[in-house]
Amino acid sequence: MDKAIVEKYQPVIGLEVHAQLLTKSKIYNSDSAAYGGEPNTHVGVVSLAHPGTLPKLNKRVVEQAIKMGLACHCEISRYQIFDRKNYFYPDLPKGYQLTQDRTPICIGGFIKVNTKAEKDIKVALNRIHIEEDAGKSIHLEGEVDTLIDLNRAGVPLIEIVTEPVIKSAEEAGAFFSEVRKLVRYLEICDGNMEEGSLRCDANISVMKKGATVLGKKVEVKNMNSIVTYSMR
Repeated sequence: MDKAIVEKYQPVIGLEVHAQLLTKSKIYNSDSAAYGGEPNTHVGVVSLAHPGTLPKLNKRVVEQAIKMGLACHCEISRYQIFDRKNYFYPDLPKGYQLTQDRTPICIGGFIKVNTKAEKDIKVALNRIHIEEDAGKSIHLEGEVDTLIDLNRAGVPLIEIVTEPVIKSAEEAGAFFSEVRKLVRYLEICDGNMEEGSLRCDANISVMKKGATVLGKKVEVKNMNSIVTYSMR
């Protein structure tokens, strides 16, 4: 790309990092939250959304979310409710995800990161909230059917949401790396990206340098590796 064009514009990036919490059971029931296992063996009536079943919040999930919030200088909310976020996913038996939409457990905060160009960058956080994971759709080569494994349905997550303040791919990679270090140090997530324990959605836009209005946002979902590229 022409250098003169690159120098006229700047990227604006916001990240949503999903971290699976290290609990023995799922977020709303006693089914095992362990990784692996034969497909559809870590399930029960709540995971399968049988009629009349009700969720019961896992106390350990709340403790681990607060632990991450304190490490990120967040305000811890004293009042929380859970919301239904409707999705039509074949691997989401209820047809909705239970999440904290209006009342996240952790508000604001920041995480410090370093790049080659700049040190001690404070990446501002919007929130950290609690939610449940969906199951897993499996597409085997040569098969026309989709297989469903619900072992992961209901596994507890925290979602760490930044403000749209990240200015480069290098800074975004540094932030994601710092989150992985933090969750491993706090022993709330194993950070194994190859297993899907730590994933990231990136909201990316481009605008002219000095502009005050953000460009049109594009979301890149479920990235699970750290590779950065430069626009030079």
